[in-house]
Amino acid sequence: MLDVEIIPCLKDNYSYVIYDQESNLTGVIDPSEFNPIDKFISSKYQKLDYIFNTHHHHDHVGGNIDLKKKYNAKILGSEIDKSRIPGIDVTLGKNENIKLGKTNFEIIFVPGHTKGHIAFYSQENKLIFTGDALFSLGCGRIFEGSAKQMYQSLNKIKNLPGDTRIFCGHEYTKSNLKFCMRFDKKNKDLSKKIKWVNERLNKNIPTVPVSLSRELKTNIFLRCDNVIIKNELKMTNSPDDLIFEKLRNLKDQF
Repeated sequence: MLDVEIIPCLKDNYSYVIYDQESNLTGVIDPSEFNPIDKFISSKYQKLDYIFNTHHHHDHVGGNIDLKKKYNAKILGSEIDKSRIPGIDVTLGKNENIKLGKTNFEIIFVPGHTKGHIAFYSQENKLIFTGDALFSLGCGRIFEGSAKQMYQSLNKIKNLPGDTRIFCGHEYTKSNLKFCMRFDKKNKDLSKKIKWVNERLNKNIPTVPVSLSRELKTNIFLRCDNVIIKNELKMTNSPDDLIFEKLRNLKDQF
């Protein structure tokens, strides 16, 4: 069984401290900065065994070196990013499996935001750490890959079981919600979420994790096959990947 603790970092980042109960091993996903991670680890576990990085951007690896120095933790990341992830010890390939004690993680290759972006998926714990590939009600900007790559990456996540919980890298839900409402305004499930999101944020409660089944009903970037959205974009007969590209371009300007 895996425990997950959400650690707010920087302005709107989320890092995640994970703990495998059976093996007493700890890890952290995408440590944006040292202090908040160290404060939590030192007060609850007093040790950190592994650092997992989804991609090389500084707001996801900023705490790597200091955490490694203090706790002698091993750093894991994509083999494609081995020259760009500070302090990396273990490189991970596509479809590889790694373990944190008894917890197995499948490495899902999700390029688009960056060339080497990966996600960590645990089937038995019904969760996935998506970094900046998939957000609640949104997806990451395309910096190093292509729109087609990002579309294909999101489809990999889209095809996971619906009860999979999504732990993403940022608290972007409110702004993403506004964009979704602009082009999917008739979506009743989306409209219902407005109150829920505002209530949580007003109480400083994260809007993640969120279930994949819920995202499939509300996240416009996972709904590129929806006829109503295609009509709204005046692209009724366009293939789904072009709908995604159009939506991503519109979001960049939103």
